Amino acid sequence: MLASARSRLTRVTPLQAHDDMARGAVIVDIRPAHMRAEAGEVPGSWIIERNHLEWRLDPASGARLPWVSGHDHRIIVICAEGYTSSLAAAALQDLGFAAATDIDGGFAAWSRDGLPVAPASAGTTSVAPGATAAA
Repeated sequence: MLASARSRLTRVTPLQAHDDMARGAVIVDIRPAHMRAEAGEVPGSWIIERNHLEWRLDPASGARLPWVSGHDHRIIVICAEGYTSSLAAAALQDLGFAAATDIDGGFAAWSRDGLPVAPASAGTTSVAPGATAAA
């Protein structure tokens, strides 16, 4: 399953994801709360745990996030090490998000590359995609 999912993705490095975010891409962190509490989060990312992903991002869902207006968003999924995020990004492609992908190496690579990390928040980031959450 993982190889099949990854064959459909154009995976990005943490630095590419950081640059894409500055150009309006949305980083979605699917890690469970205990992992975010231990390691922190990507500032400005959206927190949507894996089991909520499809119904919070499907434009046809009554439970979608308010900013999800269609399938034209560039969504980059991040998990702990880049495995679950590949499967999640492929699921988002199945929903119609053609540009969905994930970060190769996940949050571990993001941190290792020295990119910004913020303390864990109490839930879904409440800023618009592309905006910076207050620290």
